[in-house]
Amino acid sequence: MIGEALEKVRERKPLVHNITNFVVMNTTANALLALGASPVMAHAEEELEDMIRIADSIVINIGTLDRHWIQSMFKAVELASEYKKPVVLDPVGAGATKLRTEVSLKILASDAISVLKGNFGEISALLGEHGKTRGVDSVAYEEEKAKEIAIKAAEEFSTVVAVTGKVDYVSDGTSVYAIYNGHEMLGKVTGTGCMVSAITGAFLAVETPLNASISALVVFGVAAEKAYEEAKAPGSFHVKLYDNLYTLTPEEVERLARVVKVEP
Repeated sequence: MIGEALEKVRERKPLVHNITNFVVMNTTANALLALGASPVMAHAEEELEDMIRIADSIVINIGTLDRHWIQSMFKAVELASEYKKPVVLDPVGAGATKLRTEVSLKILASDAISVLKGNFGEISALLGEHGKTRGVDSVAYEEEKAKEIAIKAAEEFSTVVAVTGKVDYVSDGTSVYAIYNGHEMLGKVTGTGCMVSAITGAFLAVETPLNASISALVVFGVAAEKAYEEAKAPGSFHVKLYDNLYTLTPEEVERLARVVKVEP
């Protein structure tokens, strides 16, 4: 399934429209190109309709907010709904500031989000704020809670949710999958989480939200494992990550994938 999804991305070369942050524009664009997709980074409100009309999927990443980009994000989800285009939301830093949490929740309230992808702390914060509670006391990753949060958030926001961490969990509110691929060196390079969100957008153009989320995390995780075999320090690892996204074969993905359907 995952190998076939990778083949589809490379055959169709989907156009992934990113409204993303300054820190990762180059990083995520290169990741999409290495995978086989076509990236576009465009956030001006005046050109959103033209871009979204031709895009195969949209990725919204709130990492560097300002009032102009916020309006563009809100407009983008309206247009995505109108043109029936799938959307990935990466609520970067939700819970760190009230603004980030509120913007993420408003975007989720549009009902246009196909996949919500964030780390343990971000998804936890969205659930806490949404429920008018304090939320979790600690944002430190806890594996069992990560699974619970994935399921709860999928139910709460009526979307597929991917919670990333030492073990990644993906849920549509009914089923839940654990993904064990990846490497801790990913935490030493900025933008790797944003790369996963962009890659999820590529898979979302050719797969269902659940399959797209699983495929993106597995492919990226396998690429990271192979990159570390060749490079043991952050700078060279970063380069090898692109190389392995480019050279990874469907057969390797199927052989190295470590994904398990688990009990909710």
